[in-house]
Amino acid sequence: MVRGLTRKKVRFVVVGGVAAAAHGSSRITNDLDICYDASDKANLVALASVLSSWDAYPRGVEPNLPFILDDRTLLGAPVLTLTTNEGDIDVMDRIAGVGDYAAVSLHSERITALGVRFRVLDLPSLIKAKRAAGRPRDFEHLPELEALLALTNRRG
Repeated sequence: MVRGLTRKKVRFVVVGGVAAAAHGSSRITNDLDICYDASDKANLVALASVLSSWDAYPRGVEPNLPFILDDRTLLGAPVLTLTTNEGDIDVMDRIAGVGDYAAVSLHSERITALGVRFRVLDLPSLIKAKRAAGRPRDFEHLPELEALLALTNRRG
């Protein structure tokens, strides 16, 4: 999925479980969470195009209902949880505890995985986001993320 987004030059930062895994978390995630730049129409069009090519549809919604995924849909729904033929993806225009794409991008770092170069939310900001989300599963993940941060701080 990340490869498809980068090929279309979508501006995004990986957040959530995949970002945590990039920092060494042992938790397994079943979806990709991204924060995208909603301030630029061209980016919205590019993201909508990629998602449409993957037959994206709202997760948990009765199949075959009318759904148009375009730049207007992205602007009108700042959080979308989608299922696609590539896998599940959550797309957000802001991250609790961090901010909009501009803020998220400032608190991200570039990594390369499986030959693809992309941005992931840095570990301190990921911890802030997990706290701000306030979900039990996020609170349960905090001890591991904080331990990873402590290890990183000791090394660096």
